[in-house]
Amino acid sequence: MRAKLSYAVTAAVLVFYFVLVGSRGVMLIQSGTLLTVTFGVAVLILPVIGLWFLWKNTQFVRKANRLAAELDSEGGLPVDELKRTPGGRIDRDAADEVFARRKAETEAAPDDWRSWFRLAIAYHDARDTPRARKAMQRAIALHEGRPVQA
Repeated sequence: MRAKLSYAVTAAVLVFYFVLVGSRGVMLIQSGTLLTVTFGVAVLILPVIGLWFLWKNTQFVRKANRLAAELDSEGGLPVDELKRTPGGRIDRDAADEVFARRKAETEAAPDDWRSWFRLAIAYHDARDTPRARKAMQRAIALHEGRPVQA
């Protein structure tokens, strides 16, 4: 719940910022000179890119949460069996061990979104966020029946 609240607050602050920047861009365009119109258009590009990025990330999170809920209802969510340091961080060796199992599971069933979902969790626990995201994107694509890139 705390993560959802943090995400919502961050998204709201970003939207406020994009509206503020966008209004400045519109004001520059309304000035009417070649220089201010050029700057105004350039300033409007940032909120458009930011809103697109925010929208894509929000869709990704919603789809991943839907998969988690479905996997949980099936009783297939991975159990947190990782050892932690006294400070609460995941022990690297324990994460690597679980990762090896999840990778083997995914290699055995490459078309199963569930195994890709669990692999994404293992990547995340091993602190490999880019691969975790790619594995989750693959799980989402498999779940939706979309073609998957190799």
